[in-house]
Amino acid sequence: MMRLVLALLWLLHWLPLPLLALLGRGLGILLWPFARDRRRIALRNLELCFPERSVTERRAIAFAHFQWLGRSFLERSVLWYASPARLKRLIQVEGPVHFADTHPGAVMWLAPHFLGLDVAGAAIQLYIARRGCSIYQAQSNPVVDAALKRARLRFGNASIFSRHETAKPLLRAIRAGMGFFNLPDMDFGPKDAAFVPFFGVPTATLLAPSRMARLLDMQVQLVVAELLPGGRGYRVRFHEPWADFPTADAVADTALMNQRLQAEIVKMPAQYFWVHKRFKTRPPGEPSVY
Repeated sequence: MMRLVLALLWLLHWLPLPLLALLGRGLGILLWPFARDRRRIALRNLELCFPERSVTERRAIAFAHFQWLGRSFLERSVLWYASPARLKRLIQVEGPVHFADTHPGAVMWLAPHFLGLDVAGAAIQLYIARRGCSIYQAQSNPVVDAALKRARLRFGNASIFSRHETAKPLLRAIRAGMGFFNLPDMDFGPKDAAFVPFFGVPTATLLAPSRMARLLDMQVQLVVAELLPGGRGYRVRFHEPWADFPTADAVADTALMNQRLQAEIVKMPAQYFWVHKRFKTRPPGEPSVY
């Protein structure tokens, strides 16, 4: 079955992006009534993060989110199979894109879970000379796992390490000069995490970005990817490196990181990954919010 899905994605990458975007929106509209659990999670997340908005407004964001979600799935065909030349035509980059190529020390690209996350990864490989590395979550289906790894490594200038491995290979790669593409905003439980505010909700957030940046004297650069309306391509914004991060206080750093991610999310709320149980882990004694 998954081989057929991958074959379909390969065929879809030949389509013009506006048509593919239209099909992706249609897929999201079809998913909306059937993906009940994910719809419920998205609506609950939005209720927690935007309590000041009406039920109608939050539902509109969630419905738009599903359309962007459908797009992000079908447009993986382009990210996985299109030529580098085509991708460069589609991806606009802004800000200090080449900071990692001019900075002599270690660099962490901090990439929150917007639906264009894979676009950010592709942009780093296409526009930046410094080799990069990242962590990936191994997939239970070996066909999907192999396809994901092949897609993320296809430009030949990156390495990925399984989340289930020891951190030593990753640290060696960073010390050898590779930039680290870090995804900081998933709920991996209370281990090595602190409960810091995210839209005012105490949220289990990994302390690793602060601790790694301090340990390895890394400059941290936020990278945000956006899917543009109508299949007009993608925009990837490279922010100025954070001058006040890290500090000796990892918890305060982590709270600041969430605050800055939140500021980006409010700019395009429908494109954040709301179908993830971001608030699954609760402080001791608190009931589940889901």
